[in-house]
Amino acid sequence: MSVLPLVFTSGWASGINAYAVVLLFGIFGATGISDEVPESLQRTDVLIAAGVLFLCEAVADKIPYVDSVWDSVHTVVRPVAGAVVGALLAGESGSLPELAAGAVGGSTALVSHLVKAGTRMAINTSPEPFSNVVMSTAEDLGVAGIVTFAVFNPQAAAVIAAVLLVLGVVLLVLLAARIRRFRRRRAQRREERRLAEARAPGPRRPPGSPRPPE
Repeated sequence: MSVLPLVFTSGWASGINAYAVVLLFGIFGATGISDEVPESLQRTDVLIAAGVLFLCEAVADKIPYVDSVWDSVHTVVRPVAGAVVGALLAGESGSLPELAAGAVGGSTALVSHLVKAGTRMAINTSPEPFSNVVMSTAEDLGVAGIVTFAVFNPQAAAVIAAVLLVLGVVLLVLLAARIRRFRRRRAQRREERRLAEARAPGPRRPPGSPRPPE
């Protein structure tokens, strides 16, 4: 069970930025910093793909509303990545069944992803764009710091990840009312705009112009 804290931490981080997790683990394994990284994560093609996708996420994640669309697309990607990374870590160490590790990593990534996506929806209710940049940068730095810390002290890193996950869930519950109000206002504005367009008069015929043929 010694790999369980690392699996939990990687699952939490995958729910926020799965590509950063794959990229960091791959670099740590390829450079010899960690012996627990499976070779499949150290492959050059995997590192290149993870790096390119990480850069795409780094940009999309900082643009209001684009970040929420990106989160929606990754509702499946992040939990699957958390499960796969967890299973690979368990298979490399042999101290935890791969199926159990995949379940832990995937479920933790799903909860973490829902917290991130919900928090971003609440942030997008604010008209200024700077909060998105600040939040996204903090998430990237947090993932990098905790994943790096987990390589050297997995137990302590897992405790930190668990605390952050619980705090995120509590914050999401507190922000749920704000998200619902924002959705209602947006739906109301769309309905008002639709009604205004429906009531708008059609183009008037200039004086003296011939009537259209019937």
